[in-house]
Amino acid sequence: MAEVCLQTGWLIPLYPLLGILFTIPWMTVRRTGPRPAGYINLLTTTIALVHAILALQAVWGQVPLRWSLDWMQVADLSIELPFELSTLNLAAVVVVTTLNLLAQIYAIGYLEMDWGWARLYSLLAWFEVGMTALLLCDSLFFSYMMLEILTLGTYLIVGFWFNQPRVVTGARDAFLTKRIGDLILLMGVIALYPLAGTWSYSELAQWASGHPIEGTTATLLGLALLAGPISKCAQFPLHLWLDSAMEGPLPTTILRNSVVIPVGAWVLIKLTPVLALSPVVDSVAVAIGTVTAIGGALISIAQIDVKRVLSYLTSAFMGLVLIAVGTSQVGVAYFLLMAFSVAIATLIASTGSVVLTCVTQDLTLLGGLWSRRPVTALSFIFGALGILGLPPFGGFWAMRFLETGLWYDGQILPFVIVLAINTLWAFSLVRMFCLMFAGQPKAMSSRAPEPIWSVVLPMAAMAALTLHIPIILQTLKLLPIMQTAIGETGLLLIWSTGLGLGLGFAFYGIQREKLPVDYMPRWFSSLLAYDFYTPSLYQNVVIWPVASVAGGFNWIERYVIDGFVNLIGVFSLLSGETLKYSNPGRSQVYVLTITICVVLLGLFMTWRYVPNLG
Repeated sequence: MAEVCLQTGWLIPLYPLLGILFTIPWMTVRRTGPRPAGYINLLTTTIALVHAILALQAVWGQVPLRWSLDWMQVADLSIELPFELSTLNLAAVVVVTTLNLLAQIYAIGYLEMDWGWARLYSLLAWFEVGMTALLLCDSLFFSYMMLEILTLGTYLIVGFWFNQPRVVTGARDAFLTKRIGDLILLMGVIALYPLAGTWSYSELAQWASGHPIEGTTATLLGLALLAGPISKCAQFPLHLWLDSAMEGPLPTTILRNSVVIPVGAWVLIKLTPVLALSPVVDSVAVAIGTVTAIGGALISIAQIDVKRVLSYLTSAFMGLVLIAVGTSQVGVAYFLLMAFSVAIATLIASTGSVVLTCVTQDLTLLGGLWSRRPVTALSFIFGALGILGLPPFGGFWAMRFLETGLWYDGQILPFVIVLAINTLWAFSLVRMFCLMFAGQPKAMSSRAPEPIWSVVLPMAAMAALTLHIPIILQTLKLLPIMQTAIGETGLLLIWSTGLGLGLGFAFYGIQREKLPVDYMPRWFSSLLAYDFYTPSLYQNVVIWPVASVAGGFNWIERYVIDGFVNLIGVFSLLSGETLKYSNPGRSQVYVLTITICVVLLGLFMTWRYVPNLG
């Protein structure tokens, strides 16, 4: 049975696609309501998960199974759709389908009264189709196509409540920002084929091992391939879309932040051998990851919207993945994604549980929920532990391996930066926990019991998975470095985490007369609260100049080019109207007109001879 599931593993993306097709009738049926659409997609996702687990058991410890389908043959260009069913790929598919299943169960309770069920679950299935196909295919070209599917899904699912102006704006911003990176990535994909003669990841790795290109060509190619994942992972300067995307339903936020964004980083990790051809590209990846990680962690500290805090923490963690890719630590990058996905899903699910019953996202209006929401509070704690550098949780080992690699490579500055980022994360998460669960209850949190079971159950399951991530990865033999000792770098991580936790508790866990923001300069708190003024900077540096130039060209086209054409048209119209009155239809008038014109023409031609006649 398991062997059959492995041989047919390429069918896994088709299960959610069938769910989409079966959902279409319930987009118009009013007699039964849209709820059956949700249950159909739960069934198809469960089938996909079971198939992936059985296929993973079959490929365990075996050589990866490769299978390809001829897609197009034009002259000398042959494009195939290759699949690779390996332990790593199928384990990632299991994570994706598991979190998607839990997010769908979560949506049953969170959007219980929403009549957009059919559309919501079809979009969740759309994401599952794109992600599972991307994880299983072994082609950069088809990975780009799957990324485009995910971009379209992001636009549709962020704009789910399309009657709200901010939702429409957020969907538009997310789509257009991603399109910038997609366009540059497409240039890199097209330029890579004539050089390498293939789009297969495995063949690209072999091709890059011979260092076939160097210099400017390698740099431009690497930067183009880097641009797409940068936009998908919400990295600076294409990071603002993730904050706008938080306007979508919270169950979709769980899926997007936990697996959709990491899947964009999956493509980046696959391309690491090609990116390593240019040291400049590696340096740019490390620089962008560092700026995003530090900036995102600092900005999250000053936010009062719970969704904004988690969106910037997501960008910050993806910055660590870029640092790992820039330093060619491929195994560490995979481990970072595995540890992050389940932990951030737990954090968002527990935060959504609070938002659902307290009906607010403002941290300043919450507090005192520890005694009223113990399951939610514990889930939040477990999710935070899964990200921070505390043993024995997955986040600690992922950062431990990253720090070890940086130390042995002599990259001291990135080593110190990772410690600082870990401290800032700890401070931000403790601040968020204290504002929601500690202190005295406030108006919006005084009556806030645990929500319905369909919200609590998947949230608790995510928390349990977070606790078991190290055990699962060890069992699957997916740990990049087989170490169990904490070591000196591990101790530094623990100390940095303790520093962040202590500072966060000192500022927000202890009741004091002055607010924590009063202890820092006003300009600094405003700088963090307004995202380092990057939206205003983009407005003045990018949007306003482009809009001004577009307005100028619009004026030229409307009043100069189009005006000249309209002038010719008006002149022709007036001439025609004038001639209309000089053509009554009588032949004698036409003869008289011709005679007068002939006489005038004769006088004009003989006028110069008149003086000689005199």
